[in-house]
Parts: sequence; C-alpha cells; structure tokens
Amino acid sequence: MGKESKFISGLKSKYLLRKTSRVFSKEDRCKIIEDYLSCDCSKKEIWEKYTGEREEHGQLLRWIKEYGYVDKKRSIFATNTIDMKKEKKDEPVKTFEILQLEKRISELEKQVSESEMKAIAFSTMVDIAEKEFNISIRKKFNTKPLKK
Repeated sequence: MGKESKFISGLKSKYLLRKTSRVFSKEDRCKIIEDYLSCDCSKKEIWEKYTGEREEHGQLLRWIKEYGYVDKKRSIFATNTIDMKKEKKDEPVKTFEILQLEKRISELEKQVSESEMKAIAFSTMVDIAEKEFNISIRKKFNTKPLKK
C-alpha cells in the first residue's frame, strides 16, 4: 500500500502535491471537517489520514470555528464553559484592588469638599475685611504692573 491509498478518492492528487505546504482549499477543508464530524475518529487520526502527519496543532478546530461548524464531539464542554462564563459576569466580584481604589476615591472626594469649604470661608473673610476696613484686598486683573 502506497501513500495514495491513505487519501480519499477525488482528493488524492491535490493532497499529494500540497502535502508538504498543507495549503487546502475551502472545499477541501470542509470535506475534512465533515469527515471528522461524521465519523468516530479523533482529530489526530483524521489529520494523519489527509496529510500523513501525526500532529495537527489545533488546525481542525480553527477551521471548524472559521467555517461555523458545530463540533458535536466538544459541544458538551463548550456549553458548560459558556454557562460558567455567564455566571461569573452576573455576579460582580470586588477584588482587593477595586476596594482600595474605591477607598481612595472616597478620600479624594472628602478632600475636594473640604477645600471648597475653605475657599468659600476665605472669600467670605476677604469680603468682610474689605467692608469693615474700606480697603481693596483682592487683586484687580486688568491692571498693568508698575515700571521701576
């Protein structure tokens, strides 16, 4: 038995010529995927059947995702991981870093409110001093500096 006997008829010549570069057309990829999904063979066995190589390095799964096939052999695990991801997103988990940042935000908000109150108190004090002593304390903005 030669290498040609490993390949499905109709695809033999294409795969023998392209075996080293592993460039498959879309139709060829779809045939390989459909063969994998329809039989009870593993990915490794299918890849070896079509390319003669033992390792496929996840290429079949990439093609399955790329062309929108549903991998029934892995669907049980996929649905479980999707459900687990949804559960994690529903419950917001506050990490230590988030708690520290929230504490820092509250401290900064307190500082801002205190500084606003100080500014109001200072402005009120200046207003009272200007009225009582009849002097201008605030700087006038449109004046030119004195020349010496």
